[in-house]
Amino acid sequence: MLRKLTLGLLCAAAGMAADPSARLTYHRVTNPRSPAPEPGAETQIIPSLVEGLHSAADWHQRRRPEILKVWTQILGKLEPTPEDRKWFGDIRRAVYHSQEDCGAYTRIRLDLPIEKDFLQKHLLLVPKGRGPFPAVIAWTSTSPDFTMPEQWWGRWLAERGCVVLTSWSFIRYYRGGTSYRQGIPDVLYQRFGRWLPMAKMVHDVRREAAFLRARKEVDARRLGFLGFSLSAKAAVYVGAFAREIAAVVSVDPHIAVNGGTNWFAPWYLDWLRPFPDIPTPEKTVLSLLNPDPRRPGFEHDHHELLALAAPKPFLLIGGSQTEDAGGDSDDLQSWGYVNRAREVYRLLGVADRLTYVSTADGHRANGPNIDPAWQQFFLRWLKPARPPAR
Repeated sequence: MLRKLTLGLLCAAAGMAADPSARLTYHRVTNPRSPAPEPGAETQIIPSLVEGLHSAADWHQRRRPEILKVWTQILGKLEPTPEDRKWFGDIRRAVYHSQEDCGAYTRIRLDLPIEKDFLQKHLLLVPKGRGPFPAVIAWTSTSPDFTMPEQWWGRWLAERGCVVLTSWSFIRYYRGGTSYRQGIPDVLYQRFGRWLPMAKMVHDVRREAAFLRARKEVDARRLGFLGFSLSAKAAVYVGAFAREIAAVVSVDPHIAVNGGTNWFAPWYLDWLRPFPDIPTPEKTVLSLLNPDPRRPGFEHDHHELLALAAPKPFLLIGGSQTEDAGGDSDDLQSWGYVNRAREVYRLLGVADRLTYVSTADGHRANGPNIDPAWQQFFLRWLKPARPPAR
């Protein structure tokens, strides 16, 4: 058995040397602050999610429910409990502040009642002309404010017949003026119990989707999500758990759950906080992600979330074509997670719906290779109307 495993690793390594895009290994852990350094993870093969399956029915009836159960345990819950629902009212009761004519579209500044006592800031870009239009929810990253996605992507989309709703993750702006710098998880848990911030982000997107679906200009069947960096991380979870969203673009999230970025942070997956309801002796999210710490590489990683998104079209854009960017960018080592998830897409007969575009544009929302990728993706999968020829 050991000889067989060794031969398998050698063959995989040889294949990676010949074609880095064919790799199936974990990302090397390069973040010095990671609570789980995992030396040697990059030599280990990411487990297949289709081994032992023979049909799409096998995936939907056997393997997918198993993975969904694990991630529900990790996240605490995927949506509000009946007791939580008292905090959520009618999302359509927006507070409108201003409206501006921007030529091909109208820009509306408004606040949405994400919770009954919490109004979140948004821009709504509505194309001129006849709908219903597809719509894209576009979140900003860690530094700019909620209006920046209009410049990055929104103007281009709105000019081509997409409604666009821009905002930011609640970890940037939440109740009482809190943010990821000021105890966001505590504010969240005090109200809702264990509901990891990544899962709360998904619910916020679903609330925004409900707002869009209630508008006559929007085709509820053609909703997309687009994010960069912080919000690219949200996109990974939106793809897996927001059934209303039909197509997802994630620009440089660093897909490996334990690689060069900070998924372990309290405002994302909160790896080290003790939670009494976790069914392991350690009582932490880390113990759920990595139930066998003696083995390099986590048992549960983000290839599982990419697979849960299937058959939804999902585009991952990476900013580095190095072997190891050593930071936030998705690099050549991200191929392993995409390739394992693509096996599920292939089993379902939709292999072309999961795409990884590897660029050297850096950790940015836009770039000469980034822009054509997301633009072509939304033109294909959301089918917005192009502007008339001039």
